[in-house]
Amino acid sequence: MKAIWNGTVIAESDDTVVVEGNHYFPREAIRPEFFVASDNRSVCHWKGTANYFHVEVDGQRNPNAAWTYETPSDAAAEIREHVAFWRGVDVVAA
Repeated sequence: MKAIWNGTVIAESDDTVVVEGNHYFPREAIRPEFFVASDNRSVCHWKGTANYFHVEVDGQRNPNAAWTYETPSDAAAEIREHVAFWRGVDVVAA
């Protein structure tokens, strides 16, 4: 799978985990130069607290377009150290 925003591949992996229709990429599959930590947080009743990243490509920012569960609940342990996308980031088969 590839995650693409603004015409640039920002993550790529053949080992994503699909939860609730979202592909979660292993942390080592993202290109860190395109990610900036955000102060945004949200809470899922069964996964836990999500931390967000802004995605920045070619001087353009997509705010809070990626998220991760640093310490997910036991029920969501498979997505620990994985990153998922939304807000216009295309996730497509490689």
